[in-house]
Amino acid sequence: MDKNVIKVSILLCAFGFFRELRPSEPYVAQFYANESYRNATIEKVNREIYPAGTFSYLAQLFIIFLITDILRYKPIIILSSICGIIMWSLMLWTDEYYWLLVIQIFYGTYMAAEVAYYTYMYAKCDRKDYQKVTSHTRAAITAGKFLSGLIAQLLYSFEVMDIRELNYISFATQLISLPLAFLLPSVSTSVYFYKNTESIDNTKCKNDANLQQMDINQRKQFSSRDAILLIKTHFLQSYSNKEVLYWSIWWFLATGGFIQAQTYAQILWDDIDQKKEIFYNGAVEAAYTLAATLAALAAGFINLDFFHSHHLWIITGSSIVEGLLIICEGLSSTITIAYAIYILFGTMYQFMITLLSACVANQLADDSFALIFGINTFLALVFQSVFTVIFVNILQLSPKYQYVVNGSYFLVLAFIYLVLSLIDIFVSRRRRV
Repeated sequence: MDKNVIKVSILLCAFGFFRELRPSEPYVAQFYANESYRNATIEKVNREIYPAGTFSYLAQLFIIFLITDILRYKPIIILSSICGIIMWSLMLWTDEYYWLLVIQIFYGTYMAAEVAYYTYMYAKCDRKDYQKVTSHTRAAITAGKFLSGLIAQLLYSFEVMDIRELNYISFATQLISLPLAFLLPSVSTSVYFYKNTESIDNTKCKNDANLQQMDINQRKQFSSRDAILLIKTHFLQSYSNKEVLYWSIWWFLATGGFIQAQTYAQILWDDIDQKKEIFYNGAVEAAYTLAATLAALAAGFINLDFFHSHHLWIITGSSIVEGLLIICEGLSSTITIAYAIYILFGTMYQFMITLLSACVANQLADDSFALIFGINTFLALVFQSVFTVIFVNILQLSPKYQYVVNGSYFLVLAFIYLVLSLIDIFVSRRRRV
Protein backbone atom coordinates (compact mmCIF):
# COMPACT_ATOMS: atom_id res chain seq x y z
CA MET A 1 0.00 0.00 0.00
CA ASP A 2 1.40 3.40 -0.97
CA LYS A 3 1.30 6.47 1.29
CA ASN A 4 -1.87 7.89 -0.24
CA VAL A 5 -3.76 4.64 0.27
CA ILE A 6 -2.50 4.43 3.86
CA LYS A 7 -3.71 8.00 4.47
CA VAL A 8 -7.14 7.20 3.03
CA SER A 9 -7.35 4.00 5.05
CA ILE A 10 -6.42 5.74 8.32
CA LEU A 11 -8.92 8.55 7.77
CA LEU A 12 -11.70 6.14 6.78
CA CYS A 13 -11.00 3.98 9.82
CA ALA A 14 -10.96 6.98 12.16
CA PHE A 15 -14.18 8.34 10.69
CA GLY A 16 -15.92 4.97 10.86
CA PHE A 17 -14.74 4.35 14.42
CA PHE A 18 -16.01 7.66 15.82
CA ARG A 19 -19.23 7.52 13.79
CA GLU A 20 -20.06 4.13 15.30
CA LEU A 21 -18.92 5.04 18.83
CA ARG A 22 -22.42 5.84 20.13
CA PRO A 23 -22.85 4.55 23.72
CA SER A 24 -26.39 5.93 23.85
CA GLU A 25 -27.61 3.45 21.20
CA PRO A 26 -28.12 0.38 23.44
CA TYR A 27 -30.58 2.41 25.55
CA VAL A 28 -32.18 4.64 22.93
CA ALA A 29 -35.71 3.24 23.37
CA GLN A 30 -35.53 3.77 27.12
CA PHE A 31 -34.15 7.27 26.58
CA TYR A 32 -37.06 8.21 24.33
CA ALA A 33 -39.63 6.74 26.71
CA ASN A 34 -38.12 7.91 30.00
CA GLU A 35 -37.95 11.58 29.08
CA SER A 36 -41.21 12.35 30.89
CA TYR A 37 -41.34 16.00 29.83
CA ARG A 38 -41.68 14.87 26.20
CA ASN A 39 -44.82 12.91 27.06
CA ALA A 40 -43.40 9.86 25.27
CA THR A 41 -44.06 6.27 26.33
CA ILE A 42 -42.59 2.96 25.20
CA GLU A 43 -45.90 2.39 23.39
CA LYS A 44 -45.45 5.62 21.40
CA VAL A 45 -41.87 4.67 20.61
CA ASN A 46 -43.16 1.35 19.27
CA ARG A 47 -46.12 2.72 17.28
CA GLU A 48 -44.89 6.13 16.13
CA ILE A 49 -41.19 6.91 16.63
CA TYR A 50 -39.59 3.74 15.25
CA PRO A 51 -41.95 3.47 12.23
CA ALA A 52 -41.17 7.11 11.38
CA GLY A 53 -37.45 6.29 11.38
CA THR A 54 -38.01 3.24 9.17
CA PHE A 55 -40.03 5.18 6.58
CA SER A 56 -37.54 8.06 6.62
CA TYR A 57 -34.63 5.70 5.99
CA LEU A 58 -36.49 3.98 3.15
CA ALA A 59 -37.59 7.23 1.49
CA GLN A 60 -34.05 8.62 1.44
CA LEU A 61 -31.93 5.55 0.70
CA PHE A 62 -32.58 5.32 -3.04
CA ILE A 63 -32.07 9.06 -3.57
CA ILE A 64 -28.88 9.10 -1.49
CA PHE A 65 -27.60 6.05 -3.34
CA LEU A 66 -27.98 7.78 -6.71
CA ILE A 67 -26.60 11.19 -5.77
CA THR A 68 -23.66 9.61 -3.91
CA ASP A 69 -22.11 8.58 -7.21
CA ILE A 70 -22.96 11.91 -8.86
CA LEU A 71 -21.48 13.98 -6.00
CA ARG A 72 -18.54 11.61 -5.67
CA TYR A 73 -18.94 10.33 -2.13
CA LYS A 74 -17.19 12.87 0.09
CA PRO A 75 -20.07 15.40 0.33
CA ILE A 76 -22.43 12.60 1.42
CA ILE A 77 -19.96 11.42 4.07
CA ILE A 78 -19.78 14.99 5.38
CA LEU A 79 -23.59 15.17 5.32
CA SER A 80 -23.68 12.03 7.44
CA SER A 81 -21.61 13.69 10.17
CA ILE A 82 -23.69 16.86 10.07
CA CYS A 83 -26.90 14.84 10.44
CA GLY A 84 -25.40 12.97 13.40
CA ILE A 85 -24.54 16.25 15.13
CA ILE A 86 -28.05 17.60 14.52
CA MET A 87 -29.68 14.38 15.77
CA TRP A 88 -27.88 14.34 19.09
CA SER A 89 -28.30 18.07 19.53
CA LEU A 90 -32.06 17.61 19.22
CA MET A 91 -32.01 14.65 21.59
CA LEU A 92 -30.19 16.62 24.26
CA TRP A 93 -31.59 20.13 23.94
CA THR A 94 -35.23 19.82 22.93
CA ASP A 95 -38.14 18.96 25.18
CA GLU A 96 -41.19 18.53 22.94
CA TYR A 97 -42.51 15.23 21.62
CA TYR A 98 -42.63 16.35 17.99
CA TRP A 99 -38.85 16.83 18.01
CA LEU A 100 -38.50 13.06 18.36
CA LEU A 101 -40.29 12.76 15.02
CA VAL A 102 -38.04 15.42 13.50
CA ILE A 103 -35.04 13.42 14.71
CA GLN A 104 -36.25 10.46 12.65
CA ILE A 105 -35.95 12.55 9.46
CA PHE A 106 -32.28 13.17 10.16
CA TYR A 107 -31.89 9.54 11.24
CA GLY A 108 -33.04 8.48 7.76
CA THR A 109 -30.38 10.66 6.12
CA TYR A 110 -27.74 9.57 8.63
CA MET A 111 -28.32 5.87 7.93
CA ALA A 112 -28.83 6.22 4.17
CA ALA A 113 -25.53 8.11 3.89
CA GLU A 114 -23.68 4.99 5.05
CA VAL A 115 -23.65 3.88 1.41
CA ALA A 116 -21.13 6.67 0.65
CA TYR A 117 -18.79 5.44 3.38
CA TYR A 118 -18.94 1.83 2.20
CA THR A 119 -18.37 2.67 -1.48
CA TYR A 120 -15.90 5.58 -1.18
CA MET A 121 -12.93 3.21 -0.98
CA TYR A 122 -13.82 1.52 -4.28
CA ALA A 123 -13.75 4.83 -6.12
CA LYS A 124 -10.66 6.20 -4.37
CA CYS A 125 -8.34 3.19 -4.06
CA ASP A 126 -6.81 0.86 -6.64
CA ARG A 127 -8.38 -2.56 -7.04
CA LYS A 128 -5.31 -4.27 -5.59
CA ASP A 129 -5.90 -2.44 -2.27
CA TYR A 130 -9.64 -3.20 -1.96
CA GLN A 131 -9.26 -6.19 0.33
CA LYS A 132 -6.90 -4.49 2.78
CA VAL A 133 -8.80 -1.21 2.97
CA THR A 134 -12.11 -3.06 3.32
CA SER A 135 -10.78 -5.19 6.18
CA HIS A 136 -9.34 -2.13 7.94
CA THR A 137 -12.55 -0.11 7.73
CA ARG A 138 -14.73 -3.05 8.78
CA ALA A 139 -12.46 -3.60 11.79
CA ALA A 140 -12.75 0.08 12.75
CA ILE A 141 -16.55 -0.05 12.56
CA THR A 142 -16.64 -3.21 14.64
CA ALA A 143 -14.33 -1.67 17.23
CA GLY A 144 -16.59 1.38 17.48
CA LYS A 145 -19.72 -0.71 17.95
CA PHE A 146 -18.06 -3.02 20.47
CA LEU A 147 -16.73 -0.16 22.57
CA SER A 148 -20.13 1.56 22.40
CA GLY A 149 -21.81 -1.35 24.12
CA LEU A 150 -18.98 -1.89 26.60
CA ILE A 151 -18.68 1.80 27.57
CA ALA A 152 -22.45 2.15 27.85
CA GLN A 153 -22.75 -0.82 30.17
CA LEU A 154 -19.83 0.15 32.40
CA LEU A 155 -20.87 3.79 32.76
CA TYR A 156 -24.49 2.88 33.42
CA SER A 157 -23.83 -0.05 35.77
CA PHE A 158 -21.36 1.91 37.91
CA GLU A 159 -23.70 4.93 37.86
CA VAL A 160 -21.10 7.20 36.31
CA MET A 161 -23.69 8.35 33.78
CA ASP A 162 -27.41 7.89 33.37
CA ILE A 163 -29.11 7.04 30.06
CA ARG A 164 -29.53 10.69 29.10
CA GLU A 165 -25.91 11.59 29.79
CA LEU A 166 -24.65 8.82 27.49
CA ASN A 167 -25.95 10.97 24.63
CA TYR A 168 -23.26 13.56 25.37
CA ILE A 169 -20.60 11.02 24.39
CA SER A 170 -22.46 10.16 21.19
CA PHE A 171 -22.76 13.87 20.41
CA ALA A 172 -19.02 14.38 20.98
CA THR A 173 -18.03 11.48 18.72
CA GLN A 174 -20.17 12.87 15.89
CA LEU A 175 -18.41 16.22 16.33
CA ILE A 176 -15.05 14.47 16.02
CA SER A 177 -16.17 12.63 12.88
CA LEU A 178 -16.94 15.87 10.99
CA PRO A 179 -13.37 17.23 10.54
CA LEU A 180 -12.24 13.69 9.68
CA ALA A 181 -14.83 13.65 6.89
CA PHE A 182 -13.50 16.97 5.55
CA LEU A 183 -9.93 15.61 5.61
CA LEU A 184 -10.83 12.69 3.32
CA PRO A 185 -9.30 13.22 -0.15
CA SER A 186 -11.81 14.13 -2.84
CA VAL A 187 -12.74 11.56 -5.46
CA SER A 188 -12.20 12.57 -9.09
CA THR A 189 -13.97 9.59 -10.64
CA SER A 190 -16.92 7.43 -9.70
CA VAL A 191 -18.43 4.09 -10.63
CA TYR A 192 -21.08 5.38 -13.05
CA PHE A 193 -20.60 9.14 -13.50
CA TYR A 194 -17.35 11.03 -14.32
CA LYS A 195 -15.78 7.73 -15.26
CA ASN A 196 -12.44 7.66 -17.11
CA THR A 197 -12.20 5.71 -20.33
CA GLU A 198 -9.32 3.61 -19.03
CA SER A 199 -11.40 2.31 -16.15
CA ILE A 200 -14.22 1.03 -18.35
CA ASP A 201 -14.13 -2.71 -18.95
CA ASN A 202 -15.97 -3.28 -22.20
CA THR A 203 -16.33 -6.97 -21.43
CA LYS A 204 -18.83 -6.02 -18.73
CA CYS A 205 -20.93 -4.23 -21.33
CA LYS A 206 -20.69 -6.79 -24.12
CA ASN A 207 -24.45 -7.18 -24.21
CA ASP A 208 -24.97 -3.49 -24.89
CA ALA A 209 -23.90 -2.61 -28.42
CA ASN A 210 -24.73 1.08 -28.03
CA LEU A 211 -22.41 1.51 -25.06
CA GLN A 212 -19.67 -0.57 -26.67
CA GLN A 213 -19.68 1.53 -29.84
CA MET A 214 -19.43 4.91 -28.13
CA ASP A 215 -16.60 7.04 -29.50
CA ILE A 216 -13.61 6.93 -27.16
CA ASN A 217 -13.43 10.71 -26.93
CA GLN A 218 -17.08 10.91 -25.86
CA ARG A 219 -16.37 8.53 -23.00
CA LYS A 220 -13.93 10.79 -21.15
CA GLN A 221 -16.86 11.73 -18.98
CA PHE A 222 -20.10 9.78 -18.78
CA SER A 223 -23.36 11.63 -19.32
CA SER A 224 -26.47 10.79 -17.30
CA ARG A 225 -27.76 8.70 -20.20
CA ASP A 226 -24.53 6.72 -20.41
CA ALA A 227 -24.50 6.15 -16.67
CA ILE A 228 -28.08 4.88 -16.69
CA LEU A 229 -27.18 2.62 -19.61
CA LEU A 230 -24.30 1.10 -17.64
CA ILE A 231 -26.45 0.73 -14.51
CA LYS A 232 -29.07 -1.10 -16.62
CA THR A 233 -26.40 -3.38 -18.09
CA HIS A 234 -24.96 -4.24 -14.68
CA PHE A 235 -28.45 -4.82 -13.28
CA LEU A 236 -29.51 -7.22 -16.03
CA GLN A 237 -26.21 -9.09 -16.09
CA SER A 238 -26.22 -9.54 -12.31
CA TYR A 239 -29.79 -10.68 -11.73
CA SER A 240 -29.90 -12.90 -14.83
CA ASN A 241 -27.46 -15.16 -12.97
CA LYS A 242 -29.73 -17.71 -11.28
CA GLU A 243 -27.55 -18.18 -8.22
CA VAL A 244 -27.12 -14.43 -7.70
CA LEU A 245 -30.90 -14.07 -7.98
CA TYR A 246 -31.56 -16.82 -5.39
CA TRP A 247 -28.98 -15.39 -3.01
CA SER A 248 -30.18 -11.83 -3.46
CA ILE A 249 -33.80 -12.78 -2.79
CA TRP A 250 -32.81 -14.36 0.52
CA TRP A 251 -30.47 -11.43 1.19
CA PHE A 252 -33.17 -8.74 1.07
CA LEU A 253 -36.01 -10.85 2.51
CA ALA A 254 -33.95 -12.10 5.47
CA THR A 255 -32.36 -8.68 6.01
CA GLY A 256 -35.82 -7.12 6.22
CA GLY A 257 -36.72 -9.57 8.99
CA PHE A 258 -33.38 -9.07 10.71
CA ILE A 259 -33.71 -5.26 10.75
CA GLN A 260 -37.23 -5.61 12.14
CA ALA A 261 -36.04 -7.91 14.94
CA GLN A 262 -33.04 -5.72 15.74
CA THR A 263 -34.99 -2.45 15.67
CA TYR A 264 -37.63 -3.59 18.15
CA ALA A 265 -35.33 -5.64 20.40
CA GLN A 266 -35.07 -2.97 23.11
CA ILE A 267 -38.86 -2.60 23.19
CA LEU A 268 -39.24 -6.37 23.60
CA TRP A 269 -36.65 -6.43 26.37
CA ASP A 270 -38.43 -3.57 28.12
CA ASP A 271 -41.67 -5.57 27.92
CA ILE A 272 -40.04 -8.72 29.32
CA ASP A 273 -38.07 -7.00 32.09
CA GLN A 274 -40.47 -4.28 33.17
CA LYS A 275 -38.96 -4.08 36.66
CA LYS A 276 -35.49 -3.48 35.16
CA GLU A 277 -34.02 -6.11 37.48
CA ILE A 278 -31.47 -6.97 34.80
CA PHE A 279 -30.47 -4.16 32.48
CA TYR A 280 -27.54 -5.28 30.37
CA ASN A 281 -28.40 -3.86 26.97
CA GLY A 282 -24.91 -2.43 26.54
CA ALA A 283 -23.15 -5.67 27.45
CA VAL A 284 -25.44 -7.62 25.12
CA GLU A 285 -24.69 -5.30 22.19
CA ALA A 286 -20.96 -5.61 22.89
CA ALA A 287 -21.19 -9.41 23.06
CA TYR A 288 -23.26 -9.52 19.87
CA THR A 289 -20.77 -7.33 18.00
CA LEU A 290 -17.86 -9.51 19.07
CA ALA A 291 -19.67 -12.77 18.22
CA ALA A 292 -20.89 -11.42 14.87
CA THR A 293 -17.36 -10.32 13.98
CA LEU A 294 -15.98 -13.78 14.72
CA ALA A 295 -18.80 -15.32 12.69
CA ALA A 296 -18.03 -13.02 9.74
CA LEU A 297 -14.37 -14.01 9.94
CA ALA A 298 -15.35 -17.70 10.09
CA ALA A 299 -17.45 -17.26 6.94
CA GLY A 300 -14.26 -16.34 5.13
CA PHE A 301 -12.92 -19.85 5.66
CA ILE A 302 -15.93 -21.66 4.22
CA ASN A 303 -15.29 -23.55 1.01
CA LEU A 304 -17.35 -21.63 -1.55
CA ASP A 305 -17.49 -24.65 -3.88
CA PHE A 306 -19.19 -26.64 -1.12
CA PHE A 307 -21.63 -23.78 -0.54
CA HIS A 308 -22.41 -23.54 -4.26
CA SER A 309 -23.24 -27.25 -4.32
CA HIS A 310 -25.57 -27.10 -1.31
CA HIS A 311 -26.59 -23.43 -1.16
CA LEU A 312 -30.36 -23.97 -1.25
CA TRP A 313 -30.24 -26.52 1.57
CA ILE A 314 -27.93 -24.32 3.66
CA ILE A 315 -30.26 -21.33 3.22
CA THR A 316 -33.26 -23.50 4.11
CA GLY A 317 -31.64 -24.81 7.29
CA SER A 318 -30.43 -21.41 8.45
CA SER A 319 -33.87 -19.87 7.84
CA ILE A 320 -35.50 -22.58 9.99
CA VAL A 321 -33.07 -22.03 12.85
CA GLU A 322 -33.35 -18.23 12.68
CA GLY A 323 -37.14 -18.39 12.58
CA LEU A 324 -37.30 -20.64 15.64
CA LEU A 325 -34.85 -18.40 17.50
CA ILE A 326 -36.97 -15.28 16.89
CA ILE A 327 -40.15 -17.06 17.97
CA CYS A 328 -38.46 -18.30 21.15
CA GLU A 329 -37.20 -14.79 21.94
CA GLY A 330 -40.70 -13.38 21.52
CA LEU A 331 -42.25 -16.03 23.77
CA SER A 332 -39.51 -15.84 26.40
CA SER A 333 -40.43 -14.54 29.83
CA THR A 334 -36.81 -14.37 31.02
CA ILE A 335 -34.67 -11.45 29.94
CA THR A 336 -31.40 -13.41 30.08
CA ILE A 337 -32.80 -15.97 27.61
CA ALA A 338 -34.01 -13.15 25.34
CA TYR A 339 -30.54 -11.58 25.49
CA ALA A 340 -28.85 -14.89 24.61
CA ILE A 341 -31.21 -15.57 21.69
CA TYR A 342 -30.63 -12.05 20.35
CA ILE A 343 -26.89 -12.73 20.25
CA LEU A 344 -27.34 -16.17 18.64
CA PHE A 345 -29.79 -14.96 16.00
CA GLY A 346 -27.72 -11.91 15.09
CA THR A 347 -24.50 -13.95 14.92
CA MET A 348 -26.09 -16.53 12.61
CA TYR A 349 -27.52 -13.84 10.36
CA GLN A 350 -24.15 -12.05 10.09
CA PHE A 351 -22.45 -15.35 9.23
CA MET A 352 -24.94 -16.06 6.44
CA ILE A 353 -25.02 -12.54 5.02
CA THR A 354 -21.22 -12.37 4.95
CA LEU A 355 -21.06 -15.71 3.16
CA LEU A 356 -23.74 -14.72 0.66
CA SER A 357 -22.14 -11.33 0.04
CA ALA A 358 -18.85 -13.02 -0.82
CA CYS A 359 -20.62 -15.46 -3.15
CA VAL A 360 -22.56 -12.68 -4.87
CA ALA A 361 -19.40 -10.55 -5.27
CA ASN A 362 -17.59 -13.48 -6.89
CA GLN A 363 -20.30 -13.77 -9.51
CA LEU A 364 -20.49 -10.07 -10.42
CA ALA A 365 -18.56 -7.63 -12.55
CA ASP A 366 -16.18 -5.81 -10.20
CA ASP A 367 -17.85 -2.42 -10.50
CA SER A 368 -21.41 -3.64 -9.99
CA PHE A 369 -21.28 -4.89 -6.38
CA ALA A 370 -22.12 -1.45 -4.94
CA LEU A 371 -25.18 -1.32 -7.21
CA ILE A 372 -26.40 -4.77 -6.17
CA PHE A 373 -25.62 -3.99 -2.52
CA GLY A 374 -27.68 -0.80 -2.78
CA ILE A 375 -30.62 -2.50 -4.52
CA ASN A 376 -30.71 -5.39 -2.05
CA THR A 377 -30.52 -3.01 0.90
CA PHE A 378 -33.29 -0.87 -0.55
CA LEU A 379 -35.54 -3.91 -1.08
CA ALA A 380 -34.78 -5.08 2.48
CA LEU A 381 -36.00 -1.73 3.79
CA VAL A 382 -39.10 -1.97 1.61
CA PHE A 383 -39.97 -5.30 3.21
CA GLN A 384 -39.13 -4.03 6.68
CA SER A 385 -41.43 -1.07 6.08
CA VAL A 386 -44.19 -3.48 5.03
CA PHE A 387 -43.60 -5.46 8.23
CA THR A 388 -43.81 -2.27 10.26
CA VAL A 389 -47.08 -1.20 8.65
CA ILE A 390 -48.68 -4.64 9.06
CA PHE A 391 -47.30 -5.66 12.47
CA VAL A 392 -47.21 -2.31 14.23
CA ASN A 393 -49.73 0.00 12.58
CA ILE A 394 -52.49 -2.27 11.22
CA LEU A 395 -52.48 -5.35 13.47
CA GLN A 396 -51.02 -3.38 16.42
CA LEU A 397 -49.34 -6.49 17.75
CA SER A 398 -47.60 -6.48 21.11
CA PRO A 399 -43.78 -6.72 20.99
CA LYS A 400 -43.97 -10.45 21.81
CA TYR A 401 -46.32 -11.27 18.96
CA GLN A 402 -44.39 -9.07 16.55
CA TYR A 403 -41.50 -11.46 17.13
CA VAL A 404 -43.68 -14.56 16.79
CA VAL A 405 -44.99 -13.36 13.41
CA ASN A 406 -41.49 -12.31 12.32
CA GLY A 407 -40.15 -15.75 13.22
CA SER A 408 -43.01 -17.39 11.32
CA TYR A 409 -42.01 -15.29 8.32
CA PHE A 410 -38.53 -16.86 8.42
CA LEU A 411 -40.14 -20.30 8.52
CA VAL A 412 -42.17 -19.42 5.40
CA LEU A 413 -38.92 -18.28 3.79
CA ALA A 414 -37.39 -21.65 4.71
CA PHE A 415 -40.33 -23.46 3.09
CA ILE A 416 -39.86 -21.50 -0.15
CA TYR A 417 -36.20 -22.47 -0.35
CA LEU A 418 -37.04 -26.06 0.58
CA VAL A 419 -39.35 -26.20 -2.44
CA LEU A 420 -36.59 -24.68 -4.60
CA SER A 421 -34.18 -27.32 -3.25
CA LEU A 422 -36.54 -30.15 -4.19
CA ILE A 423 -37.15 -28.65 -7.64
CA ASP A 424 -33.39 -28.37 -8.14
CA ILE A 425 -32.96 -32.07 -7.28
CA PHE A 426 -35.80 -33.06 -9.61
CA VAL A 427 -34.37 -31.01 -12.52
CA SER A 428 -30.86 -32.43 -11.93
CA ARG A 429 -32.17 -36.00 -12.02
CA ARG A 430 -34.18 -35.34 -15.19
CA ARG A 431 -31.05 -34.02 -16.88
CA ARG A 432 -29.11 -37.15 -15.96
CA VAL A 433 -31.82 -39.26 -17.51
